[in-house]
Amino acid sequence: MELDDAYSNGAYIDGAEEFPPRWAAKAEAFRVSLGDRAKLDIAYGPGERNKFDLFLPEGKAKGLFVFVHGGYWLLFDKNSWSHLAAGALAKGWAVAMPTYDLCPDVSIADITRQIAAAVTQAAREVEGSISLAGHSAGGHLVARMLDKELLAPEVGKRLRTVVPISPLSDLRPLMRTTMNDQFKLDEAAAEAESPILMQERYDAEVTVWVGADERPSFLDQAQWLADAWSCDQKIDPGKHHFDIIDALSDMDGEMVAILTK
Repeated sequence: MELDDAYSNGAYIDGAEEFPPRWAAKAEAFRVSLGDRAKLDIAYGPGERNKFDLFLPEGKAKGLFVFVHGGYWLLFDKNSWSHLAAGALAKGWAVAMPTYDLCPDVSIADITRQIAAAVTQAAREVEGSISLAGHSAGGHLVARMLDKELLAPEVGKRLRTVVPISPLSDLRPLMRTTMNDQFKLDEAAAEAESPILMQERYDAEVTVWVGADERPSFLDQAQWLADAWSCDQKIDPGKHHFDIIDALSDMDGEMVAILTK
């Protein structure tokens, strides 16, 4: 399909195949290091993958940070990303990381509803403000959480900050990729799930984050969202699609500062 190359990330990242096993190893070591402060596999729905991990700081949590992983709604689960909780956790925030069902077993709209259920359940576990960040497809999903039809007001009004990282904000181009064999998007479904077309949104501060060395299509997707929502955008020098998320583990970095302010 004509846009397959435009939305191919790994083909343009040196050593791309080394990232997933490295993420998984770091994540497992991080979970082990937390001991009983890692509450694993909390159910938010009936499915086998409808679970999230909750990492607790020492003492009372200042708020809740939810991270939603990427993988084009086709790959991964919560177990590869636990180490990315380190930054917010060190700042005194609880961190939730959900797993969700994947296409083609479910639709992207189904996944969006699952993440809303995960955020809602995590909000029952931790008091205070809620910040969200998600990467790639996860960036799409956290942006969608600002839709007032997805989260009840008692949860939606707690949203303080949302950081879509290298997000997919307009899903219509994805209909022109072979991945759509699994997404099964038509024009109506793509429009309904595109954050750039959302009108009624909860009032949270949004910063769109993207790596300067990412594919032009992802730079475009980030720009489209920043323009549509008139929100802040950060273009991170020297970062590509796979290492842009490393900033979440740095308690002294700008990304964590925005999420935990």
